[in-house]
Amino acid sequence: MPTRVFLTVDTELMWRHHAAGLDIADIAERSLEPAGVGVGYQLKLLAEHDLKATFFVDPMPAVAHGIEPIKRVVGAIREAGQEVQLHLHPNWAAASDTDRSAAASFELIDFTFAEQRELIRAAADLLVAAGAARPVAFRSGSYSASDDTLAALAELGIRYDSSHNGSEHPWPSAIGLPERQIAPVEHQGVIEVPVTLIEDRVGHLRHFQICALSIAEMRDALDHAVRAGHVATTIVSHGFELANRAGTRANAIHVHRFETLCRMLAERRGGMVTTHFADLAAGNVALPLGRDDQPLGPSLIRTGLRQAQQLWSNLVAERAA
Repeated sequence: MPTRVFLTVDTELMWRHHAAGLDIADIAERSLEPAGVGVGYQLKLLAEHDLKATFFVDPMPAVAHGIEPIKRVVGAIREAGQEVQLHLHPNWAAASDTDRSAAASFELIDFTFAEQRELIRAAADLLVAAGAARPVAFRSGSYSASDDTLAALAELGIRYDSSHNGSEHPWPSAIGLPERQIAPVEHQGVIEVPVTLIEDRVGHLRHFQICALSIAEMRDALDHAVRAGHVATTIVSHGFELANRAGTRANAIHVHRFETLCRMLAERRGGMVTTHFADLAAGNVALPLGRDDQPLGPSLIRTGLRQAQQLWSNLVAERAA
């Protein structure tokens, strides 16, 4: 049975640009299409390699800036044949275009069960209003989720969650699962599809994100999953992640990683199949649950090479143009 790959892209308007006082056109540009390597570029690469991806879209900035920027990105994703699922940064719930300091808590786990349920319900309704199908999967902003979050999702009929990230456990990723849990498992009435981890040094976990792993680490993690017969590999990126933090220039290291990842997934098509959460919900794909899949073990060489890359990225590629 092939390993199911959930290639996920958290897609959001960035709070830092809102707080800096940029107008909505600049916020949307720097968050969604920065430096020509945003969502549109990623959709193009996915199509070229015939890969499926899930775009977890946060509709909550509509509270401050209106629904139109969300409609545009949802439309582009769906037109490209990719799926839109629900993302949520709760700080936007109290945001204002006129008072840029206004915000609710940044962590969903700071809210009560009832408050979380209402926030998720409101966000799901906004996402549908922006043109998405009713969501069947969710990821909390900053991986901030707890057992209350999953129970709220279950009540709302959202069957899948992908917020558990052992490298951020127990805060803000506070779901009551082991930190090394990477195999899908049923928990609190939903199916949790955790973010994939590697052990980059003994006893230390690092999650599978474009800006967090080198190409060598990504390659070895993919091959490890195939060799070990893992049920799933869950990869994280962001709509803005291939550009610098200011959203003004491409980050060459991150662009190269994303391009290479797409190529590696295409080359491994026999053993790995990119999958939409909607495929699971429709019953088109069976996902075995509760396996004891384990992260890739540590390598000093791999980790050292990535740390050298990260130093260059932070000192050079991240400087605003």
